[in-house]
Amino acid sequence: MTDTTTTGDITLSPAELAPYIQHTKIEVGTTRDEMIAHVKETVEYGFNAAMVPASWVPLVASELAGTGIGIASALDFPTVGVMTSAGKAAEAAEIARLGATQLDIGVQVGWLKSGMYDEFREDIAGVVRASGIPVKVMLELPLLTEAEKEIAVELAQEAGVAFLKNASSGAIETANPDSVRYLVERARPGVQVKASGSIKSYPQAISLLAAGAVLMGTSAGIQIVTDTGNESTVSY
Repeated sequence: MTDTTTTGDITLSPAELAPYIQHTKIEVGTTRDEMIAHVKETVEYGFNAAMVPASWVPLVASELAGTGIGIASALDFPTVGVMTSAGKAAEAAEIARLGATQLDIGVQVGWLKSGMYDEFREDIAGVVRASGIPVKVMLELPLLTEAEKEIAVELAQEAGVAFLKNASSGAIETANPDSVRYLVERARPGVQVKASGSIKSYPQAISLLAAGAVLMGTSAGIQIVTDTGNESTVSY
């Protein structure tokens, strides 16, 4: 096992990656006991946040009270762009009220491709306004043309997002340095980049941070910080 890896200006041991990882558990059928165990792992390893479905936010917020660890949830996900804008804003407000401190959201890819740019922007802006917490926008870059990528990044930032994300999960894209750098190069001051999608090993995580990501979402956080993850590791 590697004790420390240096990539660019990043020199971190596996355990030191924990503050950059949002420990994710979104499986269908997760039980209360399993969710509590997930929260305990988040605290034990010192992850940045527990990323959980909205239905579990009250429990997770209660369990994490006083720890300083974030409570993250996702909206209009895993199938993105299926909610109405009004419904999305209302749910965002409720998720924040229940205790979430961060929110990842899907975008209206079809609207973007239809040239409905004002609607695309306002769909995101409505969530930003309603939630009052940092919003991370899942741009689904592989589904977009080069021109659409540029427009999506600009519209999302005009809408007031705090983070740009390459994708919603590994079903869309395996997080990679090229996509991260693409977003970092276009991020306005104050806007940061979160990497997402099949992040499963320590070397991969280091490469994403070196490319400019400041957060990573993965269900394989423990394998990463213990340097036991490899290509056979399951991660979304």
